[in-house]
Amino acid sequence: MPFDPLDRRSVLKAAVAGTALAAPAAAMAAPAEEPAGPDSARGPATRSADGGAFARSRLSRIDDALQRHVDSGHLPGAVALVSRRGDTHIAAAGTMAFDSATPMRPDTIGRIASVSKPIAAAAAMTLVEEGRLRLDDPVDDWLPELADRKVLRSLNGDLKDTVPAHRPISLRDLLTMRFGLGAIMAWPPEYPIQQAMLEAGVAPGPHLPAMSPDAYMDAIGRLPLAHQPGERWLYDTGMHVLGILLARASGMSLGEFLNERLFAPLGMIDTGFSVAADDLDRLATCYWTDPDSGEAVVFDEARGGRFAAPPAFESASGGLISTVTDLLAFGTMMLDQGVYDGTRILSRAAVEVMTRDHIPPDQKGASHFYPGFWDDRGWGLGMAVVARRDGVDRQAGSFGWDGGYGTSFYCDPAEGLVGVLITQRVWDSPVPPPVLRDFWTATYQALAD
Repeated sequence: MPFDPLDRRSVLKAAVAGTALAAPAAAMAAPAEEPAGPDSARGPATRSADGGAFARSRLSRIDDALQRHVDSGHLPGAVALVSRRGDTHIAAAGTMAFDSATPMRPDTIGRIASVSKPIAAAAAMTLVEEGRLRLDDPVDDWLPELADRKVLRSLNGDLKDTVPAHRPISLRDLLTMRFGLGAIMAWPPEYPIQQAMLEAGVAPGPHLPAMSPDAYMDAIGRLPLAHQPGERWLYDTGMHVLGILLARASGMSLGEFLNERLFAPLGMIDTGFSVAADDLDRLATCYWTDPDSGEAVVFDEARGGRFAAPPAFESASGGLISTVTDLLAFGTMMLDQGVYDGTRILSRAAVEVMTRDHIPPDQKGASHFYPGFWDDRGWGLGMAVVARRDGVDRQAGSFGWDGGYGTSFYCDPAEGLVGVLITQRVWDSPVPPPVLRDFWTATYQALAD
């Protein structure tokens, strides 16, 4: 069904003021009380008026879910947004850091990690639509480092024991993460190719590449592929390579390209690869778990951290920062089959091919990720596609992805729903943390019909 685009600035302005927006032209609910201190800052930032899309009495369970995880001590804070048929609810709980009294807000900036992948994929499709790239053409002209690849005869074999690749690597291989390299789910590393990727500085993990794009491609080009192109899904690395392809094909930096194709047209004013100095007070501190003590320690701070200045490597796989309202704009465009506020950003055909499952059953069986991942999910172009409902949460046809720094973004075309969660706590395992599962359960139980 068509999805009426919301005015992003109106949503944000209303949410920051502590009001609710039931629809762009609807009357606002009464403002929530302003927080008096760090304790009273906890709790909901907005309360939606009854707009028919959500059951008002049940929306508070989203706020409650965030608050529970803050109160547990696992998270300093979280912000979430759900939007359906023009009815938008934003909830924030906790503070920007464990040692801060500054509350999380609707305009808090977060590191969205792998939620970058669907955005980069959409940008890639704009070049496909122009004929500057084709899904199944070799990428050798733009990425000569990937030409004439060698492939390991066996995953546990010596790096020199290889055979020629059956065919060149394509854009589709990168978008579906089947180009031949990526995360091998064995830790500690037990295969020579894993160790080689670690030593070269290109192993998947929470730390983004710190080298230049050309140096990254040089390192990738010196390694054999773990699998033949198109034959096995391996997480992460293909999307890093995609970003370099987009920069070279467009003749711009990746950040400039994404801004031209998506961020400016969608009004995503807080999305990019770094945070301006004047906005660093809106960037939440990111934490992870110390493996020795089990305590939360700083992974990346706002001032002086990776995102406080433009990085050497702009990662399409996991390098973007954003806000819940910016991601709402992107999700609104995807739900409306490529149109945003009357302007077509992508064709309907592009959105359809992005959001269908491209991984056949035999490849799912051989492509290990976390337990149960392939039971109800497939993979499209740069994002997951839900294959069936397996709980009180996302249903078949939903698409989006999660980020390892504690974010989640999905769209549900059947419900006309966009949901976004931003926390800044690095996942402790490949299995999504409880706060993500609780957020999506609370979202779907709040639907009014």
